[in-house]
Amino acid sequence: MDWIILIIAGLCETGFTYCLGRAKDVSGAEYWCWMGGFLLFTILSMGLLAKATETLPIGTAYPVWTGIGAVGTVVIGILFFKEPTTFWRIFFILTLIVSIIGLKAVGH
Repeated sequence: MDWIILIIAGLCETGFTYCLGRAKDVSGAEYWCWMGGFLLFTILSMGLLAKATETLPIGTAYPVWTGIGAVGTVVIGILFFKEPTTFWRIFFILTLIVSIIGLKAVGH
């Protein structure tokens, strides 16, 4: 169950970066709505990370959490913010995914 909580926490990290990306291109009330989403996802992400680390080792949980957020943010950038999709970018994201899986595999 704690791994599921950790994965959701990582997805919430992706959520707050998406909101931040949307907020930078708008103003007024729409800006504050996106920043509200940013704040909500940040609180959820941190709270779920804290919950997951009650039983998972911090040395495993934190890198997995940031890795999920990093991979998710790159995917969001490509899909929604027209960021480049180059061979090397995809290569290094794939190495990050393999590293996350490796950390989970060797975690106790």
